[in-house]
Amino acid sequence: MSTNTWFSALKKSAIAIVGAATMIGLASPATAEQPSGAPDGEVGTQVVGGTRAAQGEFPWMVRLSMGCGGALYAPQIVLTAAHCVSRTGANTSITATLGVVDLQSSSAIKVKSTYVHRSATYPTATGGDWALIKLASPVNNVPTLKIATTKEYDNGTFTVAGWGAASEGGAQQRYLLKAQVPFISDSTCRASGGSYGDLIPAAEICAGLANGGVDTCQGDSGGPMFRKDNAGQWIEVGIVSWGEGCARRGKPGVYTEVSTFAKDIAAAAARL
Repeated sequence: MSTNTWFSALKKSAIAIVGAATMIGLASPATAEQPSGAPDGEVGTQVVGGTRAAQGEFPWMVRLSMGCGGALYAPQIVLTAAHCVSRTGANTSITATLGVVDLQSSSAIKVKSTYVHRSATYPTATGGDWALIKLASPVNNVPTLKIATTKEYDNGTFTVAGWGAASEGGAQQRYLLKAQVPFISDSTCRASGGSYGDLIPAAEICAGLANGGVDTCQGDSGGPMFRKDNAGQWIEVGIVSWGEGCARRGKPGVYTEVSTFAKDIAAAAARL
């Protein structure tokens, strides 16, 4: 899709960079403290129709201070969305919070960033809404989340999690929420109309309920969509990217297809 159309459909961040429109978030009684504005990134979305995750259930989940989510790819590297950051280069303005489901917990691990690598193909017709954030020090006591390297797991039912809004138009969350969403074929996704007609099949994957009600939302941008592999281990197959609104009927969530960019992600990580 065109750059303007794509930015207007971003639903996973509340404050979009490069003049993008503000997206709708999800509401909840428990609201996380909003991070101060940063030169890079935007505030993302949260899980609609979700339930609270247990402490330690998804230990590799990361909350980024610009309001996006992410996953610990390596002890010193977080995988997130390209639209959460503005450029590749040195960056010490981002704080990653790990190790907790409650963002206000005194047990939270907080580490500053030192460098950001933003996908060189974002935003283009090739797709590539992914980015890596290098941390100032490794987090060795938190498990990492491996990524899919083939399309073998790009199907079935996925789990999503985040601290974003819990309803369209709502606030960011204090506690990590989780939900399950089923795979939607590219043809069905494109038939949803609007921005979905410009879906990039080779680079994006759709998931959601036909009748809506469960979805990622503002504040969830950059967070992982994951499932179990054949060995029963969690594997990241998608990165929260965009969609029209949150949990609307016939308007699924769109995720970066991680397997498409797995080699590029690994190569970039090796250089950090």
